[in-house]
Amino acid sequence: MSQSASKNYLNRKSVYKLIADHEAEQGDGLKRALGWASLMAMGIGGIIGAGIFVLTGTAAAKYAGPGVTVSFLLSGLACTFVALCYAELAALIPVAGSTYTYAYVTLGEVFAWAIGWNLVLEYAAGAATVAVGWGGYFNRVVQGFGINLPPELTHAYFADPGAHGLFNVPAAAIILILTALLVRGTTESSLVNNIIVAIKVTVVLLVIFFGAAAVNAANWSPLIPENTGEFGIYGWSGVLRGASVVFFAYIGFDAVSTAAQEAHTPQRDVPIGILGSLIICTILYVAVAAVATGVVNYKELGVPDPIALAMDHTGVSWLSWTVKLGALAGLTTAILVLLFGQTRVFYAMAQDGLLPQIFARLHPKFRTPAVSQIMIGVVVAVAAGLFPIDILGEMVSIGTLAAFALVCMAVLRLRRMHPDLHRPFRAPGIPWLPIAGIFSCAALMVALPLDTWLRLLIWTGIGMAIYVFYGVKHAKRQH
Repeated sequence: MSQSASKNYLNRKSVYKLIADHEAEQGDGLKRALGWASLMAMGIGGIIGAGIFVLTGTAAAKYAGPGVTVSFLLSGLACTFVALCYAELAALIPVAGSTYTYAYVTLGEVFAWAIGWNLVLEYAAGAATVAVGWGGYFNRVVQGFGINLPPELTHAYFADPGAHGLFNVPAAAIILILTALLVRGTTESSLVNNIIVAIKVTVVLLVIFFGAAAVNAANWSPLIPENTGEFGIYGWSGVLRGASVVFFAYIGFDAVSTAAQEAHTPQRDVPIGILGSLIICTILYVAVAAVATGVVNYKELGVPDPIALAMDHTGVSWLSWTVKLGALAGLTTAILVLLFGQTRVFYAMAQDGLLPQIFARLHPKFRTPAVSQIMIGVVVAVAAGLFPIDILGEMVSIGTLAAFALVCMAVLRLRRMHPDLHRPFRAPGIPWLPIAGIFSCAALMVALPLDTWLRLLIWTGIGMAIYVFYGVKHAKRQH
């Protein structure tokens, strides 16, 4: 590789130019329609989804027992380290690209491309994963009304051959409905998100209130069951394994940073949205986990709808149905936020020339990346219809953890590169806080199986090929 080519690959954006461009941007860019309350609701909408309604039971039954409450605290702590770093960067560089843009400023073009490409694993693959979960809950709800949809239309083609599935219609349908809403506009989709978030938080509070009255303290003893002799099966190693499993439940708070360019006052509103949503959800997660393991013995919670099962034991007949409807609401907003985040990352990459300009084209009336939103929505709907949840979900965590670690690195590097730059929000405890974030993410990544790492390498290889054959030639570099 020639020296000039190497410089191109490592070309970095000017943080000063990004800030100046944002301040000078008028009506031609993305519409600034979000305040701190809407951003916080977006974070809560992204976080509360499959995790609290499904993974709580899985982690308790298989790994941590009642100690799953500690698992949620550990995972939430790791995310807090990352969230503080996100808040500093999002307030300083309030643009749509999130982690991709932060990498471009601090590490250079090739690293920015790699992380932007891997964010597809968090947002697009994550949306497809949650949509399959949504389809499962939807089927259980309609079955309660005596409606049995044919298995050919509710199971993925590449799922268990015994399911005789052709295409998961409910999963694909919810993707397309939410895509249409996102095309219509940020204000409208934000309003719908705010309403649904209010509903599902109310449901979670009902679970905590009625569940607390039915807790049998004997179910919490011992808090951490004795290890079986195998690492990760109960004991403290099980609590750590549980933290790795429930990490998926926290994915979503970082999508707030992708909306920074559409915030009224991003320097103030984005940190409030990121940190506020994470703190609220951590408290709710720990409380729900404590209630579920207190109402029912943890060994009984390894079912698809563990919170609904726990509520069945409260004696409040309508509560289980409320939980199922709340789960549907939770999954809906999680999909909405992930689809939103994916288009905003592609928007930033296309503006830099690393992707075709069609991904940066805005609708003349709605000021949203409508064409990009539709293209991504169709691809994600097809994936949700054809693939089962395990295949879709395997790579989401590793792509997200890599992005989280990079955000922590970006804060450290930007503090060294531009120590005197005015930062509207400053993460505390530098350098130790981002270092703790990096090590926390690394520990959770190491806990993932080898085949997940191999898939990540293959996916990254495909992305690098696109970069070499398209991005290198079309990149709009600063000289």
